[in-house]
Amino acid sequence: MMNAQQLLKDAEQRLMTETHKTLQEAAAWELHNALSGAAMDALAPVWSRKEAERFPQRQAYYLSMEYLVGRLVYNNLYCMGLLDEVSALLREKGVDPAILEDVEDDAFGNGGLGRLAACFLDSAVTCGVPLTGYGLRFRYGLFKQVFLDGRQCELPDDWSRFGDPWSIRRPEDAVIVSMKTGNVLAVPYDMPVVGYGMKNIGTLRLWQTESLHEVDFPLFNQQEYAKAAADKNKAEDIVKFLYPNDTRKQGRQLRVKQQYVLVSATLQDILRAYRKRHGRDYSFLAKEVAAQLNDTHPSMAIPELIRLLGEDGVNFEQAFLTAREIFAYTNHTVMQEALEKWDLALLSSVCPDIVKIIRQIDRRFKKEMKAAGQTVSPELCIIEKNRVHMAWLATYGSHAVNGVAELHSEILKKDVFASWYKLYPERFQNKTNGITQRRWLGLCNPELCDLIAGKIGHGFETDLDQLEKLLPHLDSDLCAAFRRVKRTKKEQLTRDLSLRVGFDLSPDMVFDVQVKRLHEYKRQFMNALSILVI
Repeated sequence: MMNAQQLLKDAEQRLMTETHKTLQEAAAWELHNALSGAAMDALAPVWSRKEAERFPQRQAYYLSMEYLVGRLVYNNLYCMGLLDEVSALLREKGVDPAILEDVEDDAFGNGGLGRLAACFLDSAVTCGVPLTGYGLRFRYGLFKQVFLDGRQCELPDDWSRFGDPWSIRRPEDAVIVSMKTGNVLAVPYDMPVVGYGMKNIGTLRLWQTESLHEVDFPLFNQQEYAKAAADKNKAEDIVKFLYPNDTRKQGRQLRVKQQYVLVSATLQDILRAYRKRHGRDYSFLAKEVAAQLNDTHPSMAIPELIRLLGEDGVNFEQAFLTAREIFAYTNHTVMQEALEKWDLALLSSVCPDIVKIIRQIDRRFKKEMKAAGQTVSPELCIIEKNRVHMAWLATYGSHAVNGVAELHSEILKKDVFASWYKLYPERFQNKTNGITQRRWLGLCNPELCDLIAGKIGHGFETDLDQLEKLLPHLDSDLCAAFRRVKRTKKEQLTRDLSLRVGFDLSPDMVFDVQVKRLHEYKRQFMNALSILVI
């Protein structure tokens, strides 16, 4: 394993070779790329070995439209056990490691849904669970927020303009996704998910859509070149933005394309790996594959798996039962407007075969209800008024449904999903959102981390239940020490804010902090008004 001095030496050599700059001369993004490249070299042999070790095991897969991974350079160096020493060595050389904060994080996610996905991958790899994440490699994120003359301005979030050192392009694993609007090539980019202590490394595989044809001007006449260039742009536009505006039909169709690319490319990849072990004998599939659907965005994975198995001769009933054993569904919201419902005509404009299978699933459910003497009420209709309710599709086509907090899960059972809970109470469970304590405690608050470790030792970094050992130490001395840590963090915050806003702030102030872009579906403005009223 590379130590901190070796890693920094490698980074210095990269800088000199690629930019002809020293550590002191490098811009933030140049330092970031050099450190990240050196770290990737160190991770590569362990990553490759761990992937080979996982291959014969039962595999778990996480399908999510978002992954809010944050700045990987800090997190990965921390999990490698090198961050503190590398930071100290940089300071010795006159380089402030805080300049890495100027490097934008990867724009694959926006909020809680994406952060939950990233936390799941982090926790799984640290616990040794063979979990692989699948998502989309967006060209731009939601938007970049800047303020001019006191007003928010939204700019493209061009996160990769200085490169992407944490991804490896895997063109040999590209797959074709067939759509009525035109076939595209889905090319995977793999990112390492580093477990704490480097005991394990997992993979986040993100799909980038590209044209099936190279756009090479010498090989085309002008008309053919123009068509090839248009096809290229059309393919690349699918993953151009995270959550394209869906107020118009074009935007809604683009969202459907994104979701179908995600599930089709992912399932083709999963089945390809399975067939390396068992050929086209799918009798072991449900025993060896488990897949979690993070909200309704990847719900089309259920009919898509049925479609792909059907291509290999598996009948609908067996394919459906296999899919239900494989998939589980996480619900993130109780708001009706956020529970996706797609017009069948819209889905048919992109993936008509999926619509046919959804209709089969709907008929199967109604037949099941009729046999049980149950009435299919509106809140149980998978298809209603020529629209498919993706949450109901996910609920019926999965063996488990969970909320992300105990209260949330209870609301699902008693209100939003009440009719489904009456039918399948055994499927409903709860998974409370936690934190990745490596990032949100060890990395973000080393002062508090040191205070805790001074009382109970280390170990809570991988087992948060060990914080219960603090209970015997809860006295006035510990509370005073905690307040000192809190004061230190507020002083750090006020110094940073003072530099940004241009005037001094007092750490004695009460801060109401929302780390979130001002998007219309959030309620920051209401929060600001409530502060003024108070």
